[in-house]
Amino acid sequence: MASMGLSIDEQKAVDRFRKDVVEPSQSKLVILDFWAEWCGPCKALTPVLEKVAADYAGKGVVLAKLNVDEEQFIAAQFQVRSIPTVYAMFQGQPVADLTSARTESQLKAMLDQLLSQLPIAAGAADDAAGGAARGPSPEELAQFIKLGDEALAAGDPQRAAGIFAQITEFAQDNAPAHAGLVRALVQLGEIDQAKQVMEVIDSDPRLATDPAIAPARSALELAGTRVDDGELAALRAAAAAAPEDMDAQFAFAEAAFAAGQRDDAADTLLTMIAADREWNEGAARAKLLKIFEATGLEDEWVVGVRRRLSRVLFG
Repeated sequence: MASMGLSIDEQKAVDRFRKDVVEPSQSKLVILDFWAEWCGPCKALTPVLEKVAADYAGKGVVLAKLNVDEEQFIAAQFQVRSIPTVYAMFQGQPVADLTSARTESQLKAMLDQLLSQLPIAAGAADDAAGGAARGPSPEELAQFIKLGDEALAAGDPQRAAGIFAQITEFAQDNAPAHAGLVRALVQLGEIDQAKQVMEVIDSDPRLATDPAIAPARSALELAGTRVDDGELAALRAAAAAAPEDMDAQFAFAEAAFAAGQRDDAADTLLTMIAADREWNEGAARAKLLKIFEATGLEDEWVVGVRRRLSRVLFG
């Protein structure tokens, strides 16, 4: 891709593309997905691309996603007219148009044909000892974990759980993947399954003590306060009837967050902190911080609530 005469923003776009697509494609087959947030078919195709990329990671296949709204210059270079548009890239060049492949079997069939024709060495090479295909590289694992985290942040725990579960299958010692799986299962309300994953984590001292597991523990602990709809309604009514009753407010906030009503939980805890930040040795603030940890400090909702907490604490 030529870079002469480009603006600063266009040059930055080219540099990003080289790093994310061209460089990996020198030794791997890159699935390049052109998409946008507003595109419904893109969202339907994403889980298929992610699953196949994870299944084929050991064969030298990686997934790169390019948001056409954010990377208009690159999309224009590829003459993208509609989305989703999906290309297979090798050594910096498109080698196949994969857009017509909308199912897992169709995509795998096209990839199998390409892999049989191209000298993909990095991902499909046999190891020197016994000829077994190697697993994903740390960079590839990080890419898939990022996809899972993005799915969680976007409010799609079902897709996140699928991504993290796949990672744990071929990277059983990967703490962020196990932690992400627990958090996704908690958000889905699959508490028993989340507990089973945590038991697996606790059986491995390396996993159990990894800092990445802390948010998952917090999420599972907070989920332990889940109640049925009737009891939640009763707690809500009790809190509304006695706004000065801190115990009632705290009980409702715990139950509300466990039920997925995190705005109600945050509003209640912030009101408590504003009224008496030292109540019960700062329990309301401690609970809110645990909610932040369980949700993820980079989550947009957490960022917003943290700003509100700062205003309450520091005016």
